[in-house]
Amino acid sequence: MLLAFDVGNTNIVLGVFKDGELIQNWRLESDNNKSADEYGMIINQLFSYENLNIKDVEDVIVSTVVPSVLFTIQHLAVKYFRKRAIVIEPGVKTGLIIKYDNPKQVGADRIVNAVAAFAKYGGPLVIIDFGTATTFCAVSEKSEYLGGSIAPGLKISSEALFEKTAKLPKVELEEPGHVVCRNTIQSMQAGLVYGHMGMVDYIVRKMKSELQELTESGKEPIVIATGGFADLINDGIDCIDHVDKLLTLEGLSIIYEKNKKAQKIKRNDECRQESPENQKE
Repeated sequence: MLLAFDVGNTNIVLGVFKDGELIQNWRLESDNNKSADEYGMIINQLFSYENLNIKDVEDVIVSTVVPSVLFTIQHLAVKYFRKRAIVIEPGVKTGLIIKYDNPKQVGADRIVNAVAAFAKYGGPLVIIDFGTATTFCAVSEKSEYLGGSIAPGLKISSEALFEKTAKLPKVELEEPGHVVCRNTIQSMQAGLVYGHMGMVDYIVRKMKSELQELTESGKEPIVIATGGFADLINDGIDCIDHVDKLLTLEGLSIIYEKNKKAQKIKRNDECRQESPENQKE
């Protein structure tokens, strides 16, 4: 089995694949203060509840935008699964041609999403990830990652209103049903949710227009949405073609298959170099 971690600023999504098929997935809170042992015990309990055996995990792969949590997950993989985690970073094969000015600046989650979306839907693509930040990514029909846009996510926007104003409360992120609202909570919900819908609609239209100028076949870009708020935003706009909540995990599985042979050789070499007989006095 393959254990895949998608480590975000707010949540850690993890999934178990068997023979390339996702058989179980969970969502945990990202916490810089949690140790490898704490995460290990949680994962052990999750496996036990689903009648899965952690000894059946053959490999671990990690995509993260939170460097402070990466070491914890790497330590977790070694201690609880006896595996060196494969980390999505420069040098890992993805099948994408990265056109970003500095490819190292592209978030690992954005690359993983692009790999999965292109494999499932072809190109050109617009991929929206509704996470802590709302990201928009453009992928050409030639499997080129062209770039995109980054905006504050719904949760960040909501927290900013609460933290930076004296009288506005915390609110649940849901549609109030109208924009002429008669109380503060619904007024905030309308501004946050419908405002985000309007932003998404505008950026998608503009991104599709720019992508079509670069698309020789004239094919219209497909718009894919993923992330925790994808369903909420999709309910109020028409520009999204598919909501795919498990896109990132599927991308990790695809990248693993592209890299498992090379990574196995690399890790075996590292283990030989670290063995006692190869250490100098």
